[in-house]
Amino acid sequence: MFEVEEHNHAVTVTRKAWFTLAILSSTLLVVFFSETMLLPAIPEIMRDFSISYGTAAWIFSAYLIVAAVMTPIAGKMSDLYGKKKVLLVLLTMYVAGIVAGGFADNISFLLASRIIQGVGLAAIPAAFSLLRDTFPPAKLAIAVGVFGSAYSAGSVVGLLAGATIIQSLGWHSTFFAIVPFASVVTLMIAKFVKENKGQGPVRTQNGGKKRLLPSIDIKGALALSVTIIAFLLALTLVQSGVNARNLPQIEVAFAVSVVSLAIFVIVERRIKSPLVDLRLLRDKTLLPSYIILMATGIMMFMTYPAIVQLVRSPMPLGFGGDPVDAANVQLPFMIMFLVFATITPLIINRIGKLNPIIIGAIISLIGSLGLLMFHSTEVTVSTNLAIIASGLSMTITATWNIVVSSSPKSFIGISVGVGALLLFLGMAIGPALTGVYLESHETIDGVPGSYPSLGTYNLVFLTLGLLSAVSLGFVLILKKRAAKKEIEV
Repeated sequence: MFEVEEHNHAVTVTRKAWFTLAILSSTLLVVFFSETMLLPAIPEIMRDFSISYGTAAWIFSAYLIVAAVMTPIAGKMSDLYGKKKVLLVLLTMYVAGIVAGGFADNISFLLASRIIQGVGLAAIPAAFSLLRDTFPPAKLAIAVGVFGSAYSAGSVVGLLAGATIIQSLGWHSTFFAIVPFASVVTLMIAKFVKENKGQGPVRTQNGGKKRLLPSIDIKGALALSVTIIAFLLALTLVQSGVNARNLPQIEVAFAVSVVSLAIFVIVERRIKSPLVDLRLLRDKTLLPSYIILMATGIMMFMTYPAIVQLVRSPMPLGFGGDPVDAANVQLPFMIMFLVFATITPLIINRIGKLNPIIIGAIISLIGSLGLLMFHSTEVTVSTNLAIIASGLSMTITATWNIVVSSSPKSFIGISVGVGALLLFLGMAIGPALTGVYLESHETIDGVPGSYPSLGTYNLVFLTLGLLSAVSLGFVLILKKRAAKKEIEV
């Protein structure tokens, strides 16, 4: 039962529900607080460990690959074992991974800590599922909007705090700074968040009772992992330059990705308890929504590293800035993301579920084209980033609302898990794709090292525009199907 009170047919959410929302939103706030704190440190990490940009991209990609694979597993386990229990276990692992990251003294150790953190990021589906248990359908859009705005709030605070910490104390300290906050959030969930119990014990034939235990789709998880890793490895190899020496490796990596994807589909169709219920991918509402989430994820994580690299590269191939400058240039992006994540639920209540996605896609398309044409100064970059963020925030908030509200309640955990999987997959592809685009390097007289040429950033910004157009196309498909249903009714 939802914790609501009825007054003249108006749905009122209790204080306890709002308090639960605040605690659960803190989960997302902490996760992305730690992520954006690390963004300005990429040049320092590359220098300290003597690694290329392609290798540095794995600092984010490895984390997001694990999150993508673990998310549907966590979603299924939250449906069957209990959302709160799964959420607490994953957050505990996340805290352990953060602590380990603070002690990383080589790239292998850092990537290992990021893998552990990626497991913890899979807590998001459980938190989303708890939201649906707590809020009635009439207020769910507001809850999803507040929950999504926590991502933006964490990003804003993390970007500013991270830049200052990196410049003053070094990038290792960014990990240690987040440990107290993550620990407090975990303890608060354990103490204050209550769960509406779903499916209880299952009766056996002899009248006894036993707990229904899920079977974990290990084969599907492995096949999906190989698919994603092989694909991103191929992109990393392409980033280093295609030549006769590495062309066979690139071809093998892409081939392995295609074969493992085919195996994954076969396994998921045959197994009784699949990692990804392929029926959800046939849903005419959920499938376009999933694709929009994936496109949004690619856009966000293509933008972050590209802008950091542009700001930190010495003039004339960049703006010659420091970590604080990189944070300041991206700050309008984060602020507008926060603002529109907060107000989008109100917009949804006024103009419907789909119109905000249409408006958001158009706005992000305008911002992407503006960034493509005007990115010669920090001011023009920040302005266009703010426009892109306004559109992306509306798009992702409204799309999550559709996924959460349109999913069958018995499959809400795994449905949100699939959406998060594709979102994280997009986020993992984003940095690797940016690395491919920035492969063309130039040197500057008197400055050691080489840096991406200015023209390569155009490819990044053009791709942002194309992905905005993809999102617009799929939401128009949803709009047409919705109109058709209204006519039939």
